[in-house]
Order: sequence, then C-alpha cells, then structure tokens
Amino acid sequence: MRLIAIILFSVMWKSIFPQNDPYLDARNRMVDEQISGRGITDNKTLMAMRKVQRHLFVPEEYKSQAYNDYPLPIGYGQTISQPYIVAYMTETVIPEKNKTALEIGTGSGYQAAVLAEIVDSVYTIEIVPELADESAARLKMLGYSNIKVKSGDGYNGWPEHAPFDIILVTAAAGEIPKPLINQLAENGRLVIPVGETGAVQELILLVKKKGKIEKKRLTFVRFVPFKRD
Repeated sequence: MRLIAIILFSVMWKSIFPQNDPYLDARNRMVDEQISGRGITDNKTLMAMRKVQRHLFVPEEYKSQAYNDYPLPIGYGQTISQPYIVAYMTETVIPEKNKTALEIGTGSGYQAAVLAEIVDSVYTIEIVPELADESAARLKMLGYSNIKVKSGDGYNGWPEHAPFDIILVTAAAGEIPKPLINQLAENGRLVIPVGETGAVQELILLVKKKGKIEKKRLTFVRFVPFKRD
C-alpha cells in the first residue's frame, strides 16, 4: 500500500509540476520566499502560485526576471503585477471551487490563470484589444477552458454572468464603479486599488452582507490606471 501511495503521489506531482519546466525551482523559491515567507497562508493560493508558470505570461525579454517580486512590462503601457500582490489579492477574496470570479484588467492573463486553478469559472475583461486577443489565445493554449476573455470597458462589468462571488480589479480607479458593486453576490468579495495615477493607491476590500457593503482598507499599492473607452 505504501509503494502504491508513493507511485500515485509521484504521478500527481509530475502532472502538476512538469519535469521539463526549467523555471520550477525559481517558481518554488518565489512562493517560499516572496509569498509564503511574507505571510500568505492559504494552501489553495500557494498551490496555484506554484503551478501557474509566470514566465509564459511575460514577453520573451523578461522571462529571466519572471519570478522576481516586481511588476514587468507586457506592452501597450500595461504591466503584469508582482507575484506577492497577485497572491495577496487571491487569498483576500477567499477563492473556493464553487465560486465564480470576474476580473477587470486581464493584462497578460496571469491573475486569471491563478484564479482559474481554484474557482469554478473566471470572466475577465481587457480594454486593450491586442492584449485581450493575446491573452485569450495564451489561456486557450494552456488549457484553461474555465476562463472567458472579453475585450471592452470593464467599468460596467459583465452583467450577463452576474452575480459574482469574487471581483478583482487590477487597475487603479478614482472611485469604485457602482456596476461592479451591483454585480457582487451575497457574501461576495471585491478587491480594487483606489487612487490617483502615479500616486500611492489604497487596496480596498468590499464585502456584501445582507445587501449592505462593508468596506476595509487593506494596504498601499501602485497599479496602472483604470482605463475607459
């Protein structure tokens, strides 16, 4: 029985972490030192961060920096968020298998992929058409059948698929869009950076309980601006 258990574990480990992945050690160090080491404890989040290959979501010239803890340019004036912030936001929304998530600001698709490793389905909106097309193709190639990508203005959310248990906004807004609040499910959690472009912003958590919104200030961050059509 012990031998069978060892074999099964080995098969599962190889399926989750392919042996031909040259960045596996760097990704595990990233999680151990930058994410778990800085206080992220949710096992689902940590496993997703270990599994999703960040180097596949950055331009070729930045692959060697993919597992360093800072944002990287992805073109069109946009960035991929630093790994710690991706993990922090993911843990904060309490992802579970039966939940549906909305992301505003797909970027290269990294945050959507991390969420999709945990939740039932992810709907993500990107205002830059080229990025939306690139991310949709990338996520499809990587086998994420539970992610739907739309090109457009994320201010109004995605009402056809509302309500959402989770809403993550990965661009800094001057104020929290009311349509997103309206599309939050009961007990749903919305995380959004709020503040002026080029300044330090606040990461805000909204929780909907019995139709009322509870607001909590989390930490200070810097995100690219929330763009509108």
